[in-house]
Amino acid sequence: MEERDQSKLLVYRNGEITDDRYIRLSGYLPDNSFLIFNNTKVVAARILFQKPTGGVIEIFCLEPDDDSDITTAMAKTGSVKWKCLVGGASKWKHGQVLAKEIMQEGKKIILSANYIDKKAEHFIIGLHWTPADLSFAEILQVAGAIPLPPYMKRASQSSDRERYQTVYAEPEGSVAAPTAGLHFTPKIFESLKDKNIDTDFLTLHVGAGTFKPVKADRMEEHIMHSEWFDAKRETVEKLKNNLAHAIVAVGTTSLRAIESLYWLGCKITRSSVVAPISQWEPYEQDNNIAPADALQAVLDWMKNNNTERIISKTGIIIAPGYRPKIAKALITNFHQPGSTLLLLVAALIGDDWRKVYDHALKNEYRFLSYGDGSLLWFNV
Repeated sequence: MEERDQSKLLVYRNGEITDDRYIRLSGYLPDNSFLIFNNTKVVAARILFQKPTGGVIEIFCLEPDDDSDITTAMAKTGSVKWKCLVGGASKWKHGQVLAKEIMQEGKKIILSANYIDKKAEHFIIGLHWTPADLSFAEILQVAGAIPLPPYMKRASQSSDRERYQTVYAEPEGSVAAPTAGLHFTPKIFESLKDKNIDTDFLTLHVGAGTFKPVKADRMEEHIMHSEWFDAKRETVEKLKNNLAHAIVAVGTTSLRAIESLYWLGCKITRSSVVAPISQWEPYEQDNNIAPADALQAVLDWMKNNNTERIISKTGIIIAPGYRPKIAKALITNFHQPGSTLLLLVAALIGDDWRKVYDHALKNEYRFLSYGDGSLLWFNV
């Protein structure tokens, strides 16, 4: 909607459905609730290069090749090596260097791309630029375009640089917006504050894998994408201190991040090691560690390692059979059939997901990234 907070809001609780608008969200949340947001910022990750022969090569930057966290990689200067999708790759010879010039405030920027290698699901591309003191984030700002979801079937426009960002977006690194947060405005944050509802932010950089459909015949054959997440000590403390209250994840990425913090705490409890959370790890562990103890283990690790942030990767899939450890509710948009996000909704509200989606369809809710949304209280 032109006014973000006027989007429709479906509220599901205890089998009942209510229709409203986002601007009145606070009325459906108990006093002392705690809302957790993903503050990642979408980068202009699509870069177009024109070959001397006139053909166009499109590079879609996914994540750094050296497995460094995205926030660090975005700050690199001079050159990077990046995992990318490439449009028109058959017309680009291995080792061939493409270049483009951009004028920015009277200063000439030269960006070149080198085809290094082809992997099963992506290419390795070297990107180099001058002036070399510019960061990769700055280069993408001037040379790239916002990567809209493929189902929107249109080129990005200048307005998407603002419309396809949450109003609180900060650290750059996502190739897709955490779309549940697109509905939030300063007015909503003020109404939350009036009800003594606390809010905080963590970061999970959304990868292109979020659009990957489930094509396998059985769920367990689907390979889940991994994404970087980053949480401050203060945020983990707030989560621990609010476990007795209603913790509401704003967006599926926020939910994956806070649930991954629990499993990270379990891993630290067993081995004192911070390592990526694998896809099926929560289902394979016989874990009875209390959420408060798991989060305390994360805090202890941060203290022992003299750090104010914990950064890791998660490939967790939240699907039927999963029992949430931290969150009590989820604010989310309406998702595509055959997606892991729809599996996530089914995991949290059970078979009533069909009831919710039937209601949304019959009442003309808009689906997907620029659509309406829902507040779902868990049944599990």
